[in-house]
Amino acid sequence: MHDSPVRRPRLVATDLDGTLLRSDGAISPRTRAALRDVESAGIGVVFVTARPPRWLDPLADAVGGDGTVISANGAFDYDVRTRTVIASYPLERALLLEIVADLRAAVPGIGFSAELRDGVHTEPNYPELHPRWVPADLVPAPIDDLPPEAVVGKLLARTDHLPEEEVIPRVAEVLGDRALVQHSGTGGLAEISAPGVTKAAGLVRWCGRADIRAEDVWAFGDMPNDIPMLEWAGVGWAVANAHPDVRAAATRTCASNDEDGVARTLEWALGL
Repeated sequence: MHDSPVRRPRLVATDLDGTLLRSDGAISPRTRAALRDVESAGIGVVFVTARPPRWLDPLADAVGGDGTVISANGAFDYDVRTRTVIASYPLERALLLEIVADLRAAVPGIGFSAELRDGVHTEPNYPELHPRWVPADLVPAPIDDLPPEAVVGKLLARTDHLPEEEVIPRVAEVLGDRALVQHSGTGGLAEISAPGVTKAAGLVRWCGRADIRAEDVWAFGDMPNDIPMLEWAGVGWAVANAHPDVRAAATRTCASNDEDGVARTLEWALGL
């Protein structure tokens, strides 16, 4: 797992689901302790996740530093302590409606859900992957009904009318370079962001504000949307359960999320 020395980082940037969190979505006691020890040693920690802001509040007590989480694949900088989005990098409304119309014409049965700065907007025919996060008061409606002031950080697109492995390539083909299609899970879920909006871009901005260079960053991830971040960081770590493309792109591999791979690696870095 650790085959040669590397210098201690100034910053640890880590994905959440499938990486830092166990398969049940929990942060283990060992991982909590490792994060505290790292920050006590003067090393920063920032969470960089596909999760939208509304999914982050249950993890507030584990967020260190200034409380900022890079969320929605880089579309929102979220202060989990004040529950406030402090910066947004959204899809423009005209582009959003254009790509929705084009995807409806090209992909059978496709439905959409929009992660907003202040909530979620879901179509009636969207095949929901995460029912536990659906608000009890949600009233499904077409994306076209979004109010003009809505700030859409991430558009989710799914269909049950195609094999899962065909959905993301088909969506990417239709969109071309107008928007960015990312993949952070299973279920044929296409996550659509504005051009240039990635976890890596969010991390670069964060590090610029903190005057931290790429070579001083360790980044951890498990899915293809983590690859640019792992490639930018001085050391990119793939957990053992990561997608094959992520393991191929990473500098190093650590134990799986269910084996506390991030925590074990941080303990090793601190000589614990």
